[in-house]
Formats: sequence, C-alpha cells, structure tokens
Amino acid sequence: MIFADKLIALRKKAGYSQEELAQQLNVTRQSVSKWEGAQSVPDIEKILQISKLFGVTTDYLLKDEMGEPEYAESEPTALRRVTLEQANAALAQAKVNAPYMAWGTALCVASPVMLLLLGEICQHSQFGLNEKVATGIGLCVLLVMVCVAVVLFMLCGTKNRDFDFLEKEPFETEYGVTGMVRERQAAYRPTYDKLNLTGTVLCILSAIPLFVAMMVNSGIVMNAAVCILLVLVACGVFAFVLGGTYYGATEKLLEEGDYTRHSKATRELRTAISVVYWLVVTAAFLLYTFGPKGNGQPQYSWFIWAIGGILYAALVLVVKMALRKQNNK
Repeated sequence: MIFADKLIALRKKAGYSQEELAQQLNVTRQSVSKWEGAQSVPDIEKILQISKLFGVTTDYLLKDEMGEPEYAESEPTALRRVTLEQANAALAQAKVNAPYMAWGTALCVASPVMLLLLGEICQHSQFGLNEKVATGIGLCVLLVMVCVAVVLFMLCGTKNRDFDFLEKEPFETEYGVTGMVRERQAAYRPTYDKLNLTGTVLCILSAIPLFVAMMVNSGIVMNAAVCILLVLVACGVFAFVLGGTYYGATEKLLEEGDYTRHSKATRELRTAISVVYWLVVTAAFLLYTFGPKGNGQPQYSWFIWAIGGILYAALVLVVKMALRKQNNK
C-alpha cells in the first residue's frame, strides 16, 4: 500500500475533499491531487502535518508494507473552536475599532506637517520666528500627534485582546459561522471597494501639488506642496484603514487573505523582519539628522521616512513571494 493510497483512504475516512485537505495543509488542491495520483511526494514538513492531522505515525505514511493504519499514541492537538457568538463579537469590535485605527494611522502620516510649515516660516525674517524655537515646537507637535496615535492603537489592541488568536493560530468554526461571515463580507464589500477607491485616488492626486511647485520653482511653495501631499496621503490612508479593519476581521474568521494558516505560521518571521527594518530606518534618520555629520534639521530629513515606507512595501512583497514559493515546493 503506497503513500498515495494511504492518503486517499485517510482523507475519505476523515470526510475531507481534496480542496478541504489542501486548506488544512496550506497547499494547493493540485498538490494534493498529485500526491494522491502518485505523481509527487510531499516534503517531510507536510508529512509531519499529515501525521498530526490524521493521528497516524510517520512510519505508517512512509513505509509501503504497513497496510493498516498505525495510530500515534497521542491525539492531535485540538484546535480552538470559534462560536457564532464569538464571531459576531469579533466583527462588532472591528467595526468599533475601525475609525480609531484610521485616525491613528492618519495622525502618524500627517505628524511632520507642522514641523515642515514652521521650518519654512522661520526662514522668513518678517515672521520673527527663531529656527530653534520653530524646530522645537514642530517636534513637540509631531510627538504629541504620534503619542495620540499610539494611545488609539493601544486602546484598540486592548479591546481586541480576546480575538488576538484569530490572526496568530489556526482554529475551527462552529456550524453557521463561515456562512454568516461570508454574508457580512459580501454585504460590506461595496463599502470596502469605495473606500479603497477613495484612498487610491487621494494618494495618486497627492503628487499634483509637487508638480505645480516644480513649475513655480519657489521654496515656500514647494514646502506647502509637501504638506498638502502628506495631508492628502493621510486622508487616503484613513480611507484604506477604515475599510480594511472591518474587512480584515472577516478574512481572519475565514482564514483568507493575509490570515491563512501558512501566513500565521510565518508571522513571527515577518514580524521580526519588520522590527529590524524599522529600527534600521530610525537609526538612519537619527544619524543623518543628529549625528556627527548630520544636518541637524529634521524638517528636511523627513524624506527618510517616505523612502523607508516605499522600500518597506517592496520588502513585504518580496518576503511574501519568497514564503509562498517555499510553501508551494
């Protein structure tokens, strides 16, 4: 009895379709089909997953002569079960958190605006504003805005603590949960699409003030253009987060999108990469601004954060592609 036959027997006994088994193992249905057709054999990591899923030993799966299932001594770890009440509560909390998360993100994006404005104003003697005073006030406003944003994030995190497991570990759902969530997701989809469209349009239009400033060729106009750009991007991000927070909650409950079981398994790695990346960006900003050879003018070195944000998006995409490629092997 070869591995392919054993897999078919175990799958049918457990009542899984090929697609359902593929979802449990975080692979494609085509991969399961090839395994059952003896066209390929899963790697050792998948063998271990199959062993735990069906509660059989790896020896039984790998050795052809073992015809009868040899069950493991310990039962596979039971997954946490999400009830209909919990699913409703998670979606309700996501709806409450959405505007707070959106405001917090928008405040972070717009936080350098006052610093930039005051930095430009102090360059003109008629305003009588000292450069150090302007920088100090601008930095204080920036820190206050970031502080308010952090408080909003922490409040949302505290209220959402009971549902953290949805994005960290695999789970099962009671009968009716998946259908209810899909209905809510379908009903919210038009709003989600409108908010995404609004955010995209605002982010694209945010570049127009810069083009206008280039034609005028004036320092104060360029500074104002950058401020307008940040405000428009902040509004666009507000729309993205407002829609994405609730829609993301539906994906968590369905284990789809960025919350598949494979994504959860690699969450710690992705988090570590993000933390290291932003620590490096912060160090670069501090060194460039306040280091021995720094310019000492944070109102001009803000661009490091903008470049960092663009490169971070590219880094996230590369990491996702690499992990997906490794998972499909």
